[in-house]
Amino acid sequence: MAKICIFPIPGCVTFPGTVFPLHVFEPRYRAMIQHCLETETLLAICHTEKQLSPGKQAGSLEQALSSNQATYRPYDVFSAGRCELLETMEDGRLLLNVHILQRYRLDKQLQQLPYQIYECTEFSDQPLSDSETRDCAELRDKILHRLVALGHGDPTIRKSVKQLAESEEWLKKTDGQFSLALFGVVHFEPELMQEILEMESAPQRLAYTLELLNDL
Repeated sequence: MAKICIFPIPGCVTFPGTVFPLHVFEPRYRAMIQHCLETETLLAICHTEKQLSPGKQAGSLEQALSSNQATYRPYDVFSAGRCELLETMEDGRLLLNVHILQRYRLDKQLQQLPYQIYECTEFSDQPLSDSETRDCAELRDKILHRLVALGHGDPTIRKSVKQLAESEEWLKKTDGQFSLALFGVVHFEPELMQEILEMESAPQRLAYTLELLNDL
C-alpha cells in the first residue's frame, strides 16, 4: 500500500517510464507539491472521469493564483511518481518534472481537502507465458517499423524511433516496461490512453497500440 497525492488533470494519462513536466499555480496544489517534496510522497498525474465542482472565474493572473479551481473525480487506475522541483517563480508558481514510476489503483480516500490523498495499491501486469514473450518481441519490431513509416517526413519522430530501436536504455526494457514507456513517444486520445493504461498484459497493450498505429 502507498499514500499518494492526486493531481487530476482532464485529458491527461501518464505512463510508467516517462517524465511529465508540470506547472503548478493553484494554492492548494502548490501546498500539495511542497508536501510531496518534504515527505517524499508520490504524486499521481491522472485523467478524470468527471468534474465534481466547477472552478471560479478569475479576471486576472493574480486572482487565479490566489483561488482554488475545479475539483475532479480521477479514474481508479493511474500512474504516480516522484517530484523534481525545477524552479519556484517569484509569484509562487512551481515548475517541476514528475518522474512516473508505477501504476496504482485507488483504494481508500484519506483526505479530500485541500487536496486529495488516497491509500493505493500497485496495479501490475499478469505474468507472461513463453508464447506471449515471443509475441511481444514480434510486436515490438512491428511497432518500430510502423513508427518509422509514420515519421518518414518528420525528423523529430525519426530521432525518437531511432532511440527506441537502438539505445541501450530501451533495449534493456522488459516487454512490460517498453509497452508502457512507449507512451512517452506515442499519443492517442485520452480515453484510448486510459484504456491502454488499464490493460494488465504487455502483449495486449502492444497489439492494441499496433492496431491503432496501423489505422493512422
